[in-house]
Amino acid sequence: MARPLRVEYAGAYYHVINRGNAGEKVFRGERDKEKFLEYLEKTAERFFLIVHTYCLMTNHYHLLVETPYPNLSNAIQWLNVSYATYFNKKHQRKGHLFQGRFKAILIEADEYPGQLSRYIHLNPVRAGMVITPGEYQWSSYPAFTGKAKASNWLQTEWILSYFDKKKKSAMKKYKNFVEEIDIKSLENPNKNVVGGFILGNTPFVDWVKDTFLSKMEEEKEIPALNKLRPKPSLERIVQAVCEDIGCSERDILTKGRKRNRAREIAIYIARDLSGLSCKELGKYFNEISGAAITMKYRQVTKGMTTDKKLRQKVNRIKNQKFNI
Repeated sequence: MARPLRVEYAGAYYHVINRGNAGEKVFRGERDKEKFLEYLEKTAERFFLIVHTYCLMTNHYHLLVETPYPNLSNAIQWLNVSYATYFNKKHQRKGHLFQGRFKAILIEADEYPGQLSRYIHLNPVRAGMVITPGEYQWSSYPAFTGKAKASNWLQTEWILSYFDKKKKSAMKKYKNFVEEIDIKSLENPNKNVVGGFILGNTPFVDWVKDTFLSKMEEEKEIPALNKLRPKPSLERIVQAVCEDIGCSERDILTKGRKRNRAREIAIYIARDLSGLSCKELGKYFNEISGAAITMKYRQVTKGMTTDKKLRQKVNRIKNQKFNI
């Protein structure tokens, strides 16, 4: 089973979603929701989690949280296990309550807090449970509009600060922001998610890739990692091969030489890691055809099955230079 890709760091913001197993209800009554909020409060205290927005639906929940420490997985796992234990005991059931691993979307703090909190707060309206979000008591919306007092573990100030410096004015503007939108035209901000778990502009996505994903080891159980891992440039690949084998860039880029092992390895690694097409690679390697790139790649692939030294050399370059 594929595992979700997680990036955790101090000061990160996440949209967390968790659903009932096979669409099963995770809240059967008001007491269940009260109990979940009690565990959410304990989670905030135990793991220093900052809760900015929440909404409890019938078969799932939404959270918008901040992690002063890189411990999101530990926090949400504790919350889920604690609540599931209570739920199973109360309702005399066994087995998993939640559907696999929770979903956590890493968000750019300065770009999406308003849109995401609005989307989360409008869940009950979109589901036809209420006409306005203010009628629904199992979300943080009443605290955002002054209709209810915010719990000490809920922080509304961060999101409201985007609307006005004065709290009362910010509440009014936020209320208008949420309730005046045509619910039919409301778009899920998560439609812009990159790689299944990053929501932000291009510089933010690139920062996450360069800072975290480039250092992660490849894992077959996390396919999203391979798709998002920063692609090394052809120049960097050639340089890495030159440094390992002890040759020049000219040796690799010059075509026509027989048994040019350095060139073959560079082509093989470039085909594996660059993300470029064979046609683009052929142009870089001194105007050869895409078919020639494929042929060289297959030759090295076949050679690695019988030539231990070749296999070790290729793996060493990929491991030491590109952490793969």
